[in-house]
Amino acid sequence: MPGERDLGRMLESIEIERRPGTFTYVTGEWPGLAAAAHATVIETEGITYVVPVEVAEAAGAPVDFIGAWLTITVWSSLEAVGLTAAFSRVLGDRGIACNVLAGYHHDHIVVPADRAEDAIAGLRSLAAGAGDSA
Repeated sequence: MPGERDLGRMLESIEIERRPGTFTYVTGEWPGLAAAAHATVIETEGITYVVPVEVAEAAGAPVDFIGAWLTITVWSSLEAVGLTAAFSRVLGDRGIACNVLAGYHHDHIVVPADRAEDAIAGLRSLAAGAGDSA
């Protein structure tokens, strides 16, 4: 399976990119949300769309959470162990909620928009401390 599996190498090369805009999670059927979704999760209770806040507002959908979408640019294997634990721990230690989405190439997290810079700094600190934790 492609992608990096070694946690030390993943942490050493970690970089964070912030997707432009702010995002929210919406459930239910709202005009235009499916087409505008950056992510879709199908659950027993229904579909969740992760969409830009302005799209949700335009559709009349409730906006209960405003998040920043961060991408961890290291290409981690889908079978890699420890990366999610490492980044959730560093964010948890800083009191920052993180909502995790995994794609084929990268892990993505949505954090409260007002804590985005704190989250990015915390995540980048993983690279600085990689030699200590790997």
